[in-house]
This record gives sequence, C-alpha cells and structure tokens, in this order.
Amino acid sequence: MNLVLGGIAWILDPANMNGPTGWIARLFEQLGYTFGAVAIAAVVAIPLGYVVGHTGRGRDIAVAFSGGLRALPSLGVLILFGFALGIGFKAPMLTLVILAIPPLLAGAYAGFEAVDRRTIDAARAVGMTELQVVGKVEVPLGLPLLIGGVRSSVLQVVATATLAGYIGGGALGTFIFQGAATRNYDMMLGASILVTALALVLEGIFALLQKLVVPRGVVATRQQNVRARSSRPRAVMGSPIREGK
Repeated sequence: MNLVLGGIAWILDPANMNGPTGWIARLFEQLGYTFGAVAIAAVVAIPLGYVVGHTGRGRDIAVAFSGGLRALPSLGVLILFGFALGIGFKAPMLTLVILAIPPLLAGAYAGFEAVDRRTIDAARAVGMTELQVVGKVEVPLGLPLLIGGVRSSVLQVVATATLAGYIGGGALGTFIFQGAATRNYDMMLGASILVTALALVLEGIFALLQKLVVPRGVVATRQQNVRARSSRPRAVMGSPIREGK
C-alpha cells in the first residue's frame, strides 16, 4: 500500500509532471508512438484485409502472415532495430508498426468477409458502382469489426510502446527503466500506473466507438430478434406446451 501511495505521490509532484522530461510530455510521446504506428500499419493492413475479405483469396496466407508477426518477440525486434537504426524513435516506431499490423489485418478481412454477399449483389442490382458498393455497403457493415481490430491494435501498441524507453526512445517507459536502474520504486510504480490508466482510457474510448459505428438497421434487426426470442413461450417442467394453446 505504501508503494502505491508513493507512486501516486510521484505522479502528483509538479517536479515530475511538468517540463520537457515530465510525465505529461512522456505521455504525449506514448500517444504519438501509439497512433503513429497504428496509422502507418493501417495503410498496409486495411487495403490488404479488404482484398482478402472482398475476394476470399489469400485468406490462409494472410492468417499465416499475421500469426508470424504475432510470434515475433517485441523486445528482441526492438533491440535488433536499435542496433541497426541507433538510439531514437525510429527503432521503436518500426517495431510498433510490425506489432500493429496483425490485429488490423485480422479486423479488416473479418469485417469485409462478414458482409453478406446477397447484400452486395442487391446493391449492384440497383445500379451502384463498385466504389459506391464499397463506400455505402461494405465499409458501413464491416466497420464494427474493423474498429475492433483497431481497438486491439491500439491496446497492444500503447502497452508495448513502454519499451521505447529501453533504448532511449522516450515515452513513459523512460521512467520505468530509470527507476529500475536507480531503485526509485516510486518512479517505477507511478509510470506503471500512468501506462495502465492510459490503456484503460483508450480501451473505453474504442469500445464506445465500436458500438456507435454499428449501422442503425443492424441494431434494429438485433433488437427485433431479441424481442422475438423473449416473446416465445418456454416449456416449464411439469406443464408442457401444447399446440394451439
């Protein structure tokens, strides 16, 4: 308990909060790594996921590729890039981009693959062009799963971005590694609390966003199905339901 209070006291200390090396600046560096890596990964993963989900071709290759990237040890990759690219933000950013691709790719192809082919055929039958089918049918219907992939990617990256401090790349991990080297446990715990709080906030934001992007028609259909199931008579032991009653 004393350690937790020490960590909170470290967070609230203005000397640790402000300035270019304070935790507020490091927190924005953590966010920069997170959204920068996810944005770069999205340029690669989402178009590839669309092609796989839309055509159904190369799904096994995409799954194997995604699984292979997931199996890479983040710290090992970071150290290799650190030796190759030197101290700074390049090695952590490249490592985080690699980490961000698998959940984005999985969310993209799952989202577009889940769209009913009959819905797409109906859109084409009423005269929609391919771009209109993509923009007005496939993207809105596949968006919840796509946002789910972004959500998973953001959570993995925001947690792993802490490793950037290991090779002098900044972010909140700087305090954790500095605290470990100097046995400053208040600093270590304070930074850990900040990383955890940031991950929880981002999780809440993307969970809400994932619910908001569900098309209204899909929500209405789900509600009707729930009401239909709840209105069905249920058999109770000792009082069987008979037809016509």
